[in-house]
Amino acid sequence: MRDSSTGSTARPSRRTVLAATAGVTTALAAGTSAYADSHDDRRLRALISRMTLEEKVGQLFVTRVYGHSATEPDQADIDANLKELGVRTAEELIAKYRVGGIIYFAWAHNTRDPHQIAALSNGIQRASLAQPRGLPVLISTDQEHGIVARVGKPATLLPGAMALGAGRSREDARTAARISGTELHALGIRQDYAPVADVNVNPANPVIGVRSFGADPDAVAGLVAAQVKGYQGAGVAATAKHFPGHGDTAVDSHYGFPVITHSREVWETLDATPFRAAVRAGIDSIMTAHIMVPALDDSGDPATLSPTILTGILRGELGYDGLVVTDSLGMEGVRTKYGDDRVPVLALKAGVDQLLNPPSLDIAWNAVLDAVRGGELTEARLEESILRVLRLKSKLGLLRDPYVTDAGVDRAVGTAGHLRAADRIAERTTTLLVNEDGLLPLSRRRSPRVLVVGADPASPSGSDGPPTAVLARALTELGFTATALSTGTAPSAATIARAVTAAGEADAVVVGTYNVSASSSQKTLVAQLLATGVPVIAVAIRNPYDVAQLPDVQAFLAAYSWTDVELRAAARVIAGRAEPRGELPVPVQRADDPTRVLYPVGYGLRY
Repeated sequence: MRDSSTGSTARPSRRTVLAATAGVTTALAAGTSAYADSHDDRRLRALISRMTLEEKVGQLFVTRVYGHSATEPDQADIDANLKELGVRTAEELIAKYRVGGIIYFAWAHNTRDPHQIAALSNGIQRASLAQPRGLPVLISTDQEHGIVARVGKPATLLPGAMALGAGRSREDARTAARISGTELHALGIRQDYAPVADVNVNPANPVIGVRSFGADPDAVAGLVAAQVKGYQGAGVAATAKHFPGHGDTAVDSHYGFPVITHSREVWETLDATPFRAAVRAGIDSIMTAHIMVPALDDSGDPATLSPTILTGILRGELGYDGLVVTDSLGMEGVRTKYGDDRVPVLALKAGVDQLLNPPSLDIAWNAVLDAVRGGELTEARLEESILRVLRLKSKLGLLRDPYVTDAGVDRAVGTAGHLRAADRIAERTTTLLVNEDGLLPLSRRRSPRVLVVGADPASPSGSDGPPTAVLARALTELGFTATALSTGTAPSAATIARAVTAAGEADAVVVGTYNVSASSSQKTLVAQLLATGVPVIAVAIRNPYDVAQLPDVQAFLAAYSWTDVELRAAARVIAGRAEPRGELPVPVQRADDPTRVLYPVGYGLRY
C-alpha cells in the first residue's frame, strides 16, 4: 500500500482503522447542523483523556507539507521540508508534531493529479494511524473555484463566487459545491476553505473581489447557505470565511493589516448577514480574518486574536458552536503586532480551535506547549478545541474509515456529467454590459476572422489557460478563424503596435482585460485597437469594474475569471450559441466620479 503517485491506494482493512481509532466508529450524518450527541461526546472525551499533552497540542495545528508522497517526496520537496519544518516528509512531520490537519497546495506539489492526491491522502492517514493513539488527519485545501483552486484538471473546475452571484441561482451554487465536494471527498480532502462569505462592497479590494458572491448581503447569504448544503451534503466540511467580514478593505491582509471602519450597525446588516446564514445552514467551520474592526473591538488586535469578536460575537451572539480556524498565520495581518510565538497562544485564548499554517510550526507548537506548562493556557482549554476537532472528524466519517480508493477517484473526479454541469452553470453567469448597434452575437459570415489579444495571467490551478489561447480555440471550434496574441496586463508600446498590426488582418478583435486602472496601458491598447475601425469586444477576465475604464468599446462582457470553463462560456455568448443571462452582482461606479453608479446591481443585457 504505497502512497507514491503511481502507487496503490487500496485501503487497509476496516478492523485496522477501528483498532487505531480506539473503537470510535459512529460518524455523524454529513450536512446536518447537529454537532455530536452526548454518547458520541463521551467516546471522544475518552480519546482525549488518553492523549499526551504533546498530542493534544498537535491536534490543534493544520500545516503545509511539501511533496506528492507522504514517504517518498522528490528531493527538492525534502529540502523544502527540512528548511521550513525540520523534517523530511509528511510521515516524519506527523511523527514529530502529531498534527491534526494538513493543508494541500499546488505550490507544495501536493496536487499533481487525482490518483496521486488520493495516494498522498492515504499515506498521510497511514502515517498518523501508525502512531501510538494515532488519529486520522483532517486534510483541507482552498478550492473556492474561479480564481482560487488548488486542485486542477482533470478534476472539474467550476465558476467562482462572483460568477455564481451573476447567475443568481442558489440551485446552481449548491450544485457547484456538491460537485466540488464529491470530488474532494474522493481525493481524501474533507475540509474545504470555501465558501467566501465576505460582501464585496469595495471595488478596490485587492484580496477578495471576484472571490465574493457580490455586494448584496442577502443575495450573498443565500448563495453561501446553498454552498454549505452542497459541500456538506457531499461529506466535506464547508468553511465560511473571513469572519467578521473582509469585503470592504483596500489592503490585502497577506501583506498588511486592514482596518474595517464599518459601524456596528453597518456590520450587523452587511457583513454579519452571510455568516448568520451559514450558521443557520449548519456550517461545519468558520475561518477568521486578520483584520481590525474597531466598532467590534477597539483593542487594536486582529479579529483572529480577539476574544470579543470570536467568543463574544461569533459564539455568543451568533450562537455558533462549530469549529473556528484561523486564516494562515503566515500572513502579515496577524503578525504586525505580535511575534510568531505569541500569535497561536493569543488565538487560542480568543476562541480559535485550529491554527492554520504558522510560518514556523516548531515555534508555534512549542509556544502553545510552553503556554500550557506555564499556566497561561489550561489543558481544559485545549481539550475544548480538540473536542470540536474530533467532533468534526467523527461527523465526516474519518474515525470510521479515512481511506479512499482508486475506483472512487475514477467514479467521482472529472466525470462527464460534472464537466457538462460546470459548462451549463457557467453559461448562466456571463454578463453582457455593452452591446452597441447589436454587435453581438458576432456573425461568422460577416466577421469570420477574429483576433484575440489581452492578458494571460497564470492559471489559478496550474492546469488550464492561457486565456487568449482558450478564447481563440473556443471561437475556432464555434466556426470562426481565431488567432491569439498575448499582450499581457501591462502591454508595452511595441506589443500594442504588434496587436494593431495584427488587427488589420481581422474582422473583429476580442480583448481580455484584467483589472484595468486609470493608468493602465491596457486602456492604450484598447484605444489604439478601436482607432483601427475594427470592432472591439472586451471581456473582463477578472473584475467587472474594467468596463468603467473602457467607455468606448462596442461590446463588453464580464466573465469574472480566466479559467477555461468561464472563458468557454463567454465565447459561446460572443458566438450566439448561448444567451447572456448573467446580471451584475456588484455595482460599477463611474471612473470619473465614483460617487455615481454607471451600472447597478442586477444590470445585464440580453440578445
